[in-house]
Amino acid sequence: MPFAFVQGEAVTTLPNDLYIPPDALEVILEAFEGPLDLLLYLIRRQNLDVLDIPIADITRQYMVYIDLMEDLRLELAAEYLVMAAMLAEIKSRMLLPRPVDTDEEEDPRAELVRRLQEYERYKQAAEDLDEIPRVGRDVFPVELEAPEKQVVRKPPEVSLHELLLAAREAMTRAELFSHHHIQMEPLSVRERMSKVLEMINGDEFTPFTALFQSVEGRMGVVVSLLSVLELIKESLIVLVQSEPFAPIYIKARSGAVLEDRQALAEAGES
Repeated sequence: MPFAFVQGEAVTTLPNDLYIPPDALEVILEAFEGPLDLLLYLIRRQNLDVLDIPIADITRQYMVYIDLMEDLRLELAAEYLVMAAMLAEIKSRMLLPRPVDTDEEEDPRAELVRRLQEYERYKQAAEDLDEIPRVGRDVFPVELEAPEKQVVRKPPEVSLHELLLAAREAMTRAELFSHHHIQMEPLSVRERMSKVLEMINGDEFTPFTALFQSVEGRMGVVVSLLSVLELIKESLIVLVQSEPFAPIYIKARSGAVLEDRQALAEAGES
């Protein structure tokens, strides 16, 4: 049987110039946390009952491990040597004969059994805790940096129907706060009829455009036109035009002009 393969070739014989240092091969023992851990390991390895420990065999195996530790130049703790002395004491007490007339003496192994059972419970609890997944050993948190997100807010889409509804609602609210003010008309038709009669007479014609004043604006033109129409309706004035599109002239009817003026003046005062 080859004991090694070098570059794919089997090596069955050792080279003559092969040098093996004295410390090249080392026996690696299991790490024990104390003397009780070593005793519990020896008991479990042989499937022994903790309540009925064969002290002689356990003591012999314990001392074998102590000798191995010394050969490997391991620094022994004092508690390992104390446990060895305790095992030797228990072994000697079990070898000594017991007096017959005395009461039943307590088993010399009782204290050691109690300590082993207590240590076994704590060790089992530690192993159960060690099986729980641990962050950094069994479970590794994942951290991902999300890319920077730029939020672009789009303006809302408004339809023509919604715009009309909003406008109607605004007009409805405006009507709730609207006020209606009643004012007297600055120009009176009756008053303008009196002024027209004062401006004309029955002897000569007056241009129709002379009855209107530009400073009064559109309202003055409307009032003057209405007053002229009322005077024509009451047959108080006469409109004359020589040809189509020719200037229009106005003239008071002959007779009863003064009476008509007084009547209009009295009507205006009333």
